[in-house]
Amino acid sequence: MIVVLSILLPFLAAALIPFIYRRFKSIHLGWFVLVVPVVLFSFLATYISRIARGETFIYTFEWIPSFGINITTYLDGLSMIFALLITGVGSLVILYSIFYLSKKESLHHFYCYLLLFMGAMLGVVLSDNLMVLYAFWELTSVSSFLLIAFWHHRKASRAGARKAMTITVSGGVAMLAGFLMLYVASGTFSIREILTNLDVVQGSGYFVPAMCLVLLGAFTKSAQFPFHIWLPDAMEAPTPVSAYLHSATMVKAGIYLVARTTPIFGGHEVWFWAVSGVGLMTLFWGSFNAVRQFDLKALLAYSTISQLGLIMSLFGLGSAALHFGYTAESVIYTQATFAALFHLINHSTFKGALFMMVGIVDHEVGTRDIRRLGGLMALMPFTFTIAVIGSFSMAGLPPFNGFLSKEMFFAATLKITQLDIFSLDSFGLVFPIVAWIASIFTFIYCVIIVMRTFFGKLQPDRLEKPPHEAPIGMLIPPYILIALVIGIFIFPNVLGHYILSPAMASIYPTFPSTEEMTPHIAAWHGYINSELIMTFGVVIVGIFLYKTLKKWRPMYQLIPPNYTLNGIYERVIGSGEHYSGTITNRYMNGNLTYYFIYIYVVFVGILAGYMIYADLFSWNPANDSVIEPYELILVFVMIAAAVAILFAKHRITTVLLNGVLGYSVAFFFVVFRAPDLALTQLVVESVTTALFLLSFKFLPELQPEKVSKAWKFTKATISIAVGATVTLIGLAVMNYDKFEPISAYFEDAYNLAGGKNIVNTILGDFRAFDTMLEVVVLFIAGLGVYTLIKLKAKKGDTDVESK
Repeated sequence: MIVVLSILLPFLAAALIPFIYRRFKSIHLGWFVLVVPVVLFSFLATYISRIARGETFIYTFEWIPSFGINITTYLDGLSMIFALLITGVGSLVILYSIFYLSKKESLHHFYCYLLLFMGAMLGVVLSDNLMVLYAFWELTSVSSFLLIAFWHHRKASRAGARKAMTITVSGGVAMLAGFLMLYVASGTFSIREILTNLDVVQGSGYFVPAMCLVLLGAFTKSAQFPFHIWLPDAMEAPTPVSAYLHSATMVKAGIYLVARTTPIFGGHEVWFWAVSGVGLMTLFWGSFNAVRQFDLKALLAYSTISQLGLIMSLFGLGSAALHFGYTAESVIYTQATFAALFHLINHSTFKGALFMMVGIVDHEVGTRDIRRLGGLMALMPFTFTIAVIGSFSMAGLPPFNGFLSKEMFFAATLKITQLDIFSLDSFGLVFPIVAWIASIFTFIYCVIIVMRTFFGKLQPDRLEKPPHEAPIGMLIPPYILIALVIGIFIFPNVLGHYILSPAMASIYPTFPSTEEMTPHIAAWHGYINSELIMTFGVVIVGIFLYKTLKKWRPMYQLIPPNYTLNGIYERVIGSGEHYSGTITNRYMNGNLTYYFIYIYVVFVGILAGYMIYADLFSWNPANDSVIEPYELILVFVMIAAAVAILFAKHRITTVLLNGVLGYSVAFFFVVFRAPDLALTQLVVESVTTALFLLSFKFLPELQPEKVSKAWKFTKATISIAVGATVTLIGLAVMNYDKFEPISAYFEDAYNLAGGKNIVNTILGDFRAFDTMLEVVVLFIAGLGVYTLIKLKAKKGDTDVESK
């Protein structure tokens, strides 16, 4: 239950922020918000030793049990890693933001969005129910949209937020379809229960389609190729947002989903090649494009894409172990998954520090453009230290934690070539080759970060501000992270035993021993081994390519901008907006007659077409009741009134004839012994007729409509078709037997609803829901009106369009 409350705490804190902001305006709001992640991290840390002993913590709160949708929290080794990253890095980011963001900013909005995102991420990693996980998943997209667009007066911020939202939400919808397929195959939304019925799920025809759809959700969220294009544009967000969402948390949600569903899909050839292949392609493409960037945040964005691809490819390689089941051979390949988890943590430490370093440079110098930077080492020595440690760790150099996980990555790619499954005997060599080439580009852009920013000649005339060191409060969070970078290198097996080993048990639940899957991590394996030789090659070739960068950088211009993935995306979005606007303007011409024609033609086409196709039009008059003469008189009165309306020349005449139709319906209710409905019809008809008469009295007389006979014939044909369709469907319904009747729901209506008149009980129950929804609609409309009033341009404000 406490784990459930840990998810709710950020949401509750977000709800209190507006009141705290108004009450304590003299104190930076971040100090109050900082309490939330610190408390959560401290609470989760108390469970580390128990999780390491193999315990798991489950709590279920019934939400919609009839559909199998319950709020079930599940804290195990895998969710513990991500929960610690979310709260731990979140604490450091909020501390950093206190010194990064001025009190002049809209801090109550910023921290509200940040806490909303934190709670959503905790919900994703702690949820066992797929539907609840999906709800939190989409909430991360919404909250990240708000954070990316925090500086909404900037066009680039709004565009980046829309792009991120479009791609990640589209992937989320695909993932939802995959979850529903898993439910159809297994009969449950619980991930734990799906694992107990794994043979049934894997034998289902939905297995591979569900796998592909779930991967679409994971790939879009974790910025895998070709969906990675949203991440660089999202760098328009404030640096604390980039350090939190785009290095440690949101982009890791897709990684978490792959890790969590590996026990379900792992061992299948499609899963192996999709996860490892896309990851490897992302690793190369991200590192290759990072080198061409001049903006430090854009460079870090592409480096994040590359590192996420590395982690994803390792999870794909490690899934091969599930193909064999638990054997001595399969345990060897679980080490790729171990390396993925290890690098997951390492990446959060050094990349979070690097984002904060770039934020410091931007904050204190006024630019992130490496063409304008240089010579900052003497003026910003503490920031320089962060850059060196973070960059060299990302490059995979000792004595930093990135070296350990990078060596394990090289080892995994070499070992996978020895497998004789999934056509690896023919294509397995691709993995170490691509990994080595991508690592060379990684080394190059890491050197660029350090050399182009802190070495060389200082250019004070090209800087926005006089360069100086950041305040100590802004340096503390990145220094904590780089201390972890070094500390993990020195004591890696503490992390392996208490954090990584329990997570391995979550990914390989059918393997009996986690000790065999938890290798001893050592920085030194002898003078000659393949991984170390690959590292030396990366450094040597990387230095040579960095020295000759100006000679081969022009090759990036070989691809025309229109044919890049970003160019294609922009053209598709632009063309979609253009053609949709053109089509909309053609049929939305302001003529109500045309609108009714569209509706009726579609209505007749779909309903009548389906009824004819399925041969559902059937009517047996022998089963009908006897029609009394007075009923026929009422019918003919209604027909006469309806036809007369078409020829009426005055509005008042039209209203009165329409009233005849309404009152005739009320008489029918009386005949059919429904006095309550008759009374309702009479009241409504009287009121509406009076209102129509009052309104139309002051309008000018009707003018005769001058239209062609062909147009009149068209409208008459559509009208007759609609009437005939409704009549035939009404007659066919009486003998329709394709589905089971719903009368069983009404047999116990008195006990369930407390009313003997079934019509009254239906109206009483559902009208209450209808009224509640109407109130919600009015509330939302009121919020919209209030927002428009509050955003009204101030006197003298010329930047209305951008807002």
